[in-house]
Amino acid sequence: MGTTGASMAFAAAAALLVLAAGDLSAEDGLAISRELRAGLASSRVGDRDAAIETLAGDPSPEAGALLEALLAGNLYVDRATSELYLRGGDGVCCSAAGTGAVRGAGAGELRTVGTTSRQRQVLGGILNARALTHPDVSVRRESSRALVMAEGIDPEFVRGLFADEGDEAVRANLERMLAAAALRDPASSGEDVLAALGVFRERLTPEVQGLIRERAESGDPETAGAAKAALGRMEAAIQHVSLFETVFFGLSLGSVLALIAIGLAVTFGVMGVINMAHGEMVMLGAYTVWAFQELLPGRPGLALVLAVPGSFAVAAAAGGIIERGVIRFLYNRPLETLLATFGVSLILQQAVRTFVSSNNRPVVTPPFMAGQWHWTENFSVTWGRFYIILFCLAVFLMILYVMRRTRLGLEVRAVTQNRDVARAMGIDAGRVDLMCFMLGSGVAGMAGAALSQLANVGPNLGQGYIVDSFMVVVFGGVGNLWGTLAGGLIIGMANKFLEPVNGAILAKIIIMCGVILFIQRHPRGLFPQKGRAAES
Repeated sequence: MGTTGASMAFAAAAALLVLAAGDLSAEDGLAISRELRAGLASSRVGDRDAAIETLAGDPSPEAGALLEALLAGNLYVDRATSELYLRGGDGVCCSAAGTGAVRGAGAGELRTVGTTSRQRQVLGGILNARALTHPDVSVRRESSRALVMAEGIDPEFVRGLFADEGDEAVRANLERMLAAAALRDPASSGEDVLAALGVFRERLTPEVQGLIRERAESGDPETAGAAKAALGRMEAAIQHVSLFETVFFGLSLGSVLALIAIGLAVTFGVMGVINMAHGEMVMLGAYTVWAFQELLPGRPGLALVLAVPGSFAVAAAAGGIIERGVIRFLYNRPLETLLATFGVSLILQQAVRTFVSSNNRPVVTPPFMAGQWHWTENFSVTWGRFYIILFCLAVFLMILYVMRRTRLGLEVRAVTQNRDVARAMGIDAGRVDLMCFMLGSGVAGMAGAALSQLANVGPNLGQGYIVDSFMVVVFGGVGNLWGTLAGGLIIGMANKFLEPVNGAILAKIIIMCGVILFIQRHPRGLFPQKGRAAES
């Protein structure tokens, strides 16, 4: 057993044995003695290990608060007096001994009590074990799930918790905890092993694979056969989970590609402009998220919500300047437009490097986008990617509504089909070009806001997606929004299915070759769009 496994075993066993020992009041808890303060304040890892072990044996709320603060990095020590302080959310440190003394977290004589990665693993196990009796059922669910594979637990105490527990999810985790202990114990009877395998029949996870494999190699033919059958079900379940995860990651990547490509589909379909600065609109949208988080420190959720319309406004304004200052003089000259917008992209990248930084900027993930959504015991999806998929679909439907149900959309379709006739009908084609370019750039900015939650925010952010977005537009059909959505999802999922086998670079090459071959047979893409851009 490795260091991490031993640490988790010690942590779970220590806390569970303390809980099983009896009901101790806070007054019976261990006082913050001089030895305990010295151990936590020591620079020696062994001294801190001993102090953590002492706290693990104390069931009092005060010890729990110290353990939580130590794990979160909110426990401070006075260099001169070795007095311990707990840091609150307002940055003020209060004495851990309850004396009422208050200090500022930035005081020079205070330093954070450090922990190693092994100690943090130990602390997590201790806190999870203590949380098994927490009154909040959601806390008990998380702690019991984290301790399913913990070693050194007291089966009798877990059985007592199982008998008193009313929540089915917690009971299932406690049952798996007992089953894992039975599989791990060489003294377990054949009936106990078969019962444990039955528990994991519907709740197979990769973590128990090693335990079941050991039983599959045992001398008992009955238990060995049952273990081999369980391993077969596990491998099939893992393959299914891998397939679902690949589809989900492909959908999230495809959604972002489609969102980026929608802007290109609008501008290229109406104006016939190949905008090589489109990736920089994505980059500006991502930097807008970072700027809002800098303006609203400690409130990443509100900053992201405000940054979504802000990223649209910033990118749309930049697009309007580019269209009025550069592109309006280069209509019907595609080569010059391509070169000019490529120069604009270099200028924007260098401007960000000069006025912001050439280094990547940190973007904090809001709490509501953190964590995972557990669909089954074996399959979970990250909330961040799930919200990004919903966001991309919402933006797509918004653009679809604008194009189908508003006067701007009617004028865009008229200019797309025949610019000269649209002008003869009184439509200001120049204004439509400007609005379309701003709309496409603004949508790219919102794509950058979504991408800031998946990738590093830097000056070259948009360059990694510009080629793929052009492929999406051409593959789906120039100027067709439904084709853009379908093309983005297909290319995104193809990327995720090919990357594990061929690598990221070779996968992109294979996809590009496939798109080229497809365009040879279907020059107008999946969904052909009639109009000036499609037929020119």
